[in-house]
Amino acid sequence: MNISGIGSASMTASSTQSMSKIDIAMLDKALELNEITGDGLINMISSAAMERSVNPMVGSNFDASI
Repeated sequence: MNISGIGSASMTASSTQSMSKIDIAMLDKALELNEITGDGLINMISSAAMERSVNPMVGSNFDASI
């Protein structure tokens, strides 16, 4: 292997390592966003259940006319 081949291989390895770190950081942010979204959904479901316990007839009838 000549000198330019070694330099090229070194740059490729360094680039691959940098991309892996970026990929991991992006996945970490996506996981954090999914956790926040999930918490929001749980809160919405809990508040809807609270409303149904106080007013059980709310939302049980649907009247549509065209």
